[in-house]
Amino acid sequence: MSGPPPRGAATSRLQTLAIAGPAGALEALLNEHEGREPAIVALVCHPHPLYGGTMHNKVVHRVAATLHELGAAVLRFNFRGAGKSEGLHDEGAGELDDARAALAWLGARHPRARRWVAGFSFGAWIAARLAASERSVERLVMVAPPVQRSDFDLLREAAVPKLALQGTHDEVCPPAALEAAFATWAEPKALRRIEGGTHFFDRQLGDLADALRDALGGPAAGDASADR
Repeated sequence: MSGPPPRGAATSRLQTLAIAGPAGALEALLNEHEGREPAIVALVCHPHPLYGGTMHNKVVHRVAATLHELGAAVLRFNFRGAGKSEGLHDEGAGELDDARAALAWLGARHPRARRWVAGFSFGAWIAARLAASERSVERLVMVAPPVQRSDFDLLREAAVPKLALQGTHDEVCPPAALEAAFATWAEPKALRRIEGGTHFFDRQLGDLADALRDALGGPAAGDASADR
């Protein structure tokens, strides 16, 4: 049984928010450490809303929780038309605008913090496009990026450090397709495989979290050179 937190340790706080988005209010969850200004803020994007994807998806939740555990202030949000977010699904164009608005809100809240973006499946595609177009983003984390269904070619020129994580038994985003696309992306980059992992990492969320911790090479307060 774990004991009490060490004296002076920051307390985790989860807030429900409504953020102004380009198509209306965006439902969001912000996880911060009270009493401590974060060195890193991280935005996490959810999978395809037309297939049930929301910010409460178990993979999104585990990625967000792991980044927060490493020290980051983490914002999850629902794309337009998902959950309580206003607006209608826009096939990725409007969703990129939603993510940009959420990142701007997070950056305004913690202006001195470095910015990371992450996403799972459809959310990885949105995160990739956001990171490639926003020079303020210092790290991109993609879980099971759908390279066969969406265009990730912009990562061939993007200098942002890239981390891709995928299960070896992913039935939606085949590992061979990711490996072929990954080979064309610009450095710096890293690919971590979760042995036996499916697209949704059934019974292997712990392995995903372990791979993420290991790949980042330490707390979020560290530098982006951990991807080697």
